[in-house]
Amino acid sequence: MSFSEFPVWILGMSIVVLTAFSAYFSGTETAMMSLNRYRLRHLVKEKHRGARRANRMLRRPDRLLGVILVGNNLVNFTAATIATMIGLRLFGDTGVLLAPWVLTLTFLIFAEVAPKTLAAQHPEAWSFRAVFGLQPLLKVFYPAVAFVNWISNALVSPLMRGIDRAPGDGLSREELRTVVNEGGVSVGERQSMLVRLLDLESVSVNDIMVPRSEIVGVDVDDDLADIINLTATSQHTLLPVYKESINNVLGILHLRRLSRFLNGELTSKADLLQLTREPYYVPEATPLHTQLLNFQKEKQRIALVVDEYGDVQGIVTLEDILEEIVGEFTSDYASNMPEISAQEDGSYVIDGMAVLREINRALRWELPTNGPKTLNGLVLEYLETIPESNLCLQIDEYQIETLQIKDHMVKNLKIRRLEPAQPAEISDEED
Repeated sequence: MSFSEFPVWILGMSIVVLTAFSAYFSGTETAMMSLNRYRLRHLVKEKHRGARRANRMLRRPDRLLGVILVGNNLVNFTAATIATMIGLRLFGDTGVLLAPWVLTLTFLIFAEVAPKTLAAQHPEAWSFRAVFGLQPLLKVFYPAVAFVNWISNALVSPLMRGIDRAPGDGLSREELRTVVNEGGVSVGERQSMLVRLLDLESVSVNDIMVPRSEIVGVDVDDDLADIINLTATSQHTLLPVYKESINNVLGILHLRRLSRFLNGELTSKADLLQLTREPYYVPEATPLHTQLLNFQKEKQRIALVVDEYGDVQGIVTLEDILEEIVGEFTSDYASNMPEISAQEDGSYVIDGMAVLREINRALRWELPTNGPKTLNGLVLEYLETIPESNLCLQIDEYQIETLQIKDHMVKNLKIRRLEPAQPAEISDEED
């Protein structure tokens, strides 16, 4: 009995079977290419059988695609031949013309769109089952797959000359940030901590340091009684000891070492200086992730931040960097002093020395931070002069009114966020 003498119903059933095989190959191709490589590696470490086999096949994508496409094309062309025979036997020459149209519509729905959609939505469930059939098929079709791969690689190689290789599975910082933002499930604050940890690379010590004007330290030129009183009431554990100017730091004093002398045993400033240790200096442009490692390497907890001329610009502590990661946790009473005061009209009265990054974090604003670090510095840079009287100005969508100008700086400001943004304007206002 020749193939052409098979009953039509048997030929029709064979097309149904071939359609199922085509759906298997089409869906498997989509599922394997849609797998999350990082989750796959995790499942491999967990010794998941399907994941281990899928990972093994994905190491050679040319072989994987080769066996899928060889099998899929073999199935499709066989089905086309059978469909032509059925059309010829049922409708004659007209059936031969109708067969490709009917088969294309059938395969497009049942062997392409539907299985690929399902596989794209559930790549793991599909791949980890389908891979058990791909491995034996690869052994069966290996000669054909090897031949096809050899020909295709020979054709592709000349076209790839001078083209950069595709990047590997490594992620850049921004890509990793996206993964953390969109991939975290039910991790709460830990997700925010991971994002802030990634941001350390883009933040330098001068972004978070205590500015020079706010440094609390011990001046050895002061009376000994005043020094003892300062150390007894200090809210800080580590204090710089300097002479005349903060640029002349003699050492760092840990108040724990001083505590045993507070009952009156401290009789001279020389005794005080013997309790200090060498100051630790860092450049102001040092990224936070680097400084965190430097603190660990140098066994330090506090550093004096200096500019390119060697002048002290501020102080940064290990606690400051940790708070950038985990958020505020300090018990410092001064940290509870509000720099931002909400007003009934929706505006805010803010201290001029408030750090822009902290304002943005507290109010979820987007004040520019690529220049000055404080609100006072932002306003003075925008004006390009120190105003003699209070005035109003607008930076992006933020309407700013100066409330107090003293000692060549803006002490207090009133800010309102406008929606939508309006063009920048400046107008003088009488005191």
